[in-house]
Amino acid sequence: MSKEKRSPMIHLAKRSEIDPKAAWAIRFGSVIVALILGMIPVMITGNNPIEAYGIIIKGSLSKPMYIKQTLKVAIPLLGCALAIAPCFKMRFWNIGAEGQITAGAIAASYFALYWSDKLPHIVLLVVMFLSAIVVGGIWGLIPAFFKAKWNTNETLFTLMMNYIIIGIVAYLQGGPWEGRKGSQIIPMFAKNARLPEVFGVHCGWIIVLVLTLLMHIYMNYTKHGFEVAVIGDSSNTARYAGMNVGSIMMRTMFLSGAICGIVGFITVSGANHTLYSGVANGVGFTSITVAWLSQLNCFAMIIISMVLAILTKGSNTLQTKLAVPASISGIVTGILLFCMLGCEFFINYEIKIRRNKEAKV
Repeated sequence: MSKEKRSPMIHLAKRSEIDPKAAWAIRFGSVIVALILGMIPVMITGNNPIEAYGIIIKGSLSKPMYIKQTLKVAIPLLGCALAIAPCFKMRFWNIGAEGQITAGAIAASYFALYWSDKLPHIVLLVVMFLSAIVVGGIWGLIPAFFKAKWNTNETLFTLMMNYIIIGIVAYLQGGPWEGRKGSQIIPMFAKNARLPEVFGVHCGWIIVLVLTLLMHIYMNYTKHGFEVAVIGDSSNTARYAGMNVGSIMMRTMFLSGAICGIVGFITVSGANHTLYSGVANGVGFTSITVAWLSQLNCFAMIIISMVLAILTKGSNTLQTKLAVPASISGIVTGILLFCMLGCEFFINYEIKIRRNKEAKV
């Protein structure tokens, strides 16, 4: 006699749909929970958590200088999130944005170091910009080619390529591009190779805002964007419809790498004015959070990037003002991000409790 199985007392079920008001209520609730949980590590250090949150806001927005510094943090985050958005929509997990940013930065740095006295300011910046696009795009194209040709694991491939390009920069720092012998430092760029400022911030912010508009149009109103969406839903359906999945995959990854290359160009010519092995500074990984929190909505990425920039800049001020360890600032930021990401789970899934204990399946 076959045994009858009971349905679990508690189980998860995917929501077919959710009222937009309920979804935003969940998001708002997650922020409240995050703020409450974030108080705990601050209280452990013997500080007032309300004061700590005030310092975070003041340290990032209270003065024009602080706002400019916050914007400088947000610019690469937004640019990189835009870069990986079409890949993620296609279900191609590009974890190599760090390397693609670095590749673009290397290309731009070459012309900044060796052509600054040969080309006029605008021409030099255009050459740096285009070279960053090409090299960053090629660095992104490599794992896509192997994926299309031999179905390699793109997550591991793109991740490992980060370490290769970072190693190349480390070699350049202590080798052919080293400034003073033994310093392991690449010289600062000449003024001719630096981005001009607009409203006190390098004009990279204008570039990424233009990219935001262009990426929104690309993903929502072009044939290429439609093909990316179809492959993301089902690659078999895309093949049945006559799409060349491998070609689209390579094209999309070249575009992603090219935009990351632009971020690298902006970083070295606008913010750092030099190149070093940590030039990407974790932006490639943090931007994944920006992309997911925004649900791949380009305009929402602007808001999320600013929120993370405020947390990053404000946490640095928190460390200085209250003399709390850097790890505490990181914990508070991590809790906030965890809750903000976790809320999407409850938007897409619901917890069901079996009321009738005798119900069987």
